[in-house]
Amino acid sequence: MHSLASGLRLPTNGLDYTILAIYFAVVLGIGFAARASVRTSLDFFLSGRSLPAWVTGLAFVAANLGATEILGMAATGAQYGVAVVHWYWIGAIPAMVFLGLVMMPFYYRSKVRSVPEFLLHRFDKSAHLLSSILFAFSAVLIAGVNLYALSIVVEALLGWPQWVAIVVAGLFVLIYITIGGLSSAIYNEVLQFFVILAALIPLTVLGLKRVGGWDGLSDSLTSSHGANFMTAWGGTGIGDANPLGANWLTIILGLGFVLSFGYWTTNFAEVQRALSAKNLSAAQRTPLIAAFPKMFIVFLVMIPGLVAAVIVPNIGTAGSGTTYNDAIPLLMRELLPNGVLGIAVTGLLAAFMAGMAANVSSFNTVFTTDIWARYVKKDESDAYYLRFGRGITVVGVLASIGTAFIAASFSNIMSYLQTLFSFFNVPLFVVFVIGMFWKRASMKSGVWGLLAGTTAAMVNYFVIYKQGIIDIPSDQGANFVSAIVGFVAGAVVMVVVTLFTAPRPEAELAGLVYGTESPEADEVPAEGDDAWYRRPALLGWGAIVLAALCYVPYSF
Repeated sequence: MHSLASGLRLPTNGLDYTILAIYFAVVLGIGFAARASVRTSLDFFLSGRSLPAWVTGLAFVAANLGATEILGMAATGAQYGVAVVHWYWIGAIPAMVFLGLVMMPFYYRSKVRSVPEFLLHRFDKSAHLLSSILFAFSAVLIAGVNLYALSIVVEALLGWPQWVAIVVAGLFVLIYITIGGLSSAIYNEVLQFFVILAALIPLTVLGLKRVGGWDGLSDSLTSSHGANFMTAWGGTGIGDANPLGANWLTIILGLGFVLSFGYWTTNFAEVQRALSAKNLSAAQRTPLIAAFPKMFIVFLVMIPGLVAAVIVPNIGTAGSGTTYNDAIPLLMRELLPNGVLGIAVTGLLAAFMAGMAANVSSFNTVFTTDIWARYVKKDESDAYYLRFGRGITVVGVLASIGTAFIAASFSNIMSYLQTLFSFFNVPLFVVFVIGMFWKRASMKSGVWGLLAGTTAAMVNYFVIYKQGIIDIPSDQGANFVSAIVGFVAGAVVMVVVTLFTAPRPEAELAGLVYGTESPEADEVPAEGDDAWYRRPALLGWGAIVLAALCYVPYSF
């Protein structure tokens, strides 16, 4: 995503800029309001574990609703068609349900402040330190993606120079997180969730109206792109050629299992929202509540991408002057009147800021609690760590500005992020899942499994794929394969190392491995938590069934 179409400018006026200014004022107001509740480091990093499930659930999905979701998924729809639904119905919902039903009880009962801290309790300091460093590094890289995407979009749509957009957005995120901590980020994410919907819903409705509804859209694209363009599984047989460069096996294993579970269950930018919930029931329900809007958001990004493929028939082709990433901005220019246009621009900025804020807030927590407080400055006062957390937030934002330009070397934001996930999240997931379900997994197997998985995924991508040793049709297909390779390598090395090293004493595994009893007393349910509609199992399996049913109209 080097740039959007040259000359693409939106006809914004004073009304649109007024809406934008009001949004920024509200964002800062929420930050200052949240400041009153920040008295300890736990308040700053985890909102004092006090937030209700509906707030953390919306923040959970909004934290993911960044650059990849708005521009990346619309671009994927314009380029690959209905296949984009895989990233939602098989690439998100099952893993979100697994996180809520299986993993959150381990996270929440252990009272950890971060995902890497769980590895300290299950394995040892070496696994903990390595995972903390890898996560902090990846969080800054991903925050930089959102800043870079924001800058080129704002430059193209509003005419602002890239550096102005980067500085303005980075400054606002820095102010409201530094002042109000995680509570500020989460409440702003709830606001951003509704602002993003207010931007995308009119775009989707007006886009469908322009092309004659779903039937007109389907007929046009089937005629121009072939029948498989409007189906989820068409052309994905093993050996069949398709634009996605993946078959049903790599989609299910690479995206649906390894990449998806690796991202949703171990990415602290997401898990942190659930850990801030007021009790275990609310923590479990956080990703389950988020699963329902998540499975339907696909229509708000896929349909604009498909509409763009009709309205701009040569979008993304050589010599057209457009890229697939132009899908959303082009529709905004073509379809939205002033006022609504201001809301749409605000929605785009909200999406980028939500994605950046989620990663910056998780970065400052991991760096402060898992690296600085554990290995550099031990046993300082709580006030010291609160001050340090605010200071390291500044460092995180500045580092994100620097890493924003690394994203410029990739032609597609989605490919770049999927590459990062295969390198960092997948190896972490294999260590987690084996550690949680196999008591014999030794203390040293964690760090070696993490190293092996990360190294294998990088070697597959940069050497085997990039050097052409094995022909993989696309970057997306290569990411799916890298994820599988990283998972298998990490698992094999963990098993081998376990056979030659000592396991952790079983008494120290209570509450950390499936089938063991937590040393903590069972939490007394809060009033109303036992209501049938709040039962995690019902919410989880309901989301799985609904996602499966969503596939039916697009599978034949």
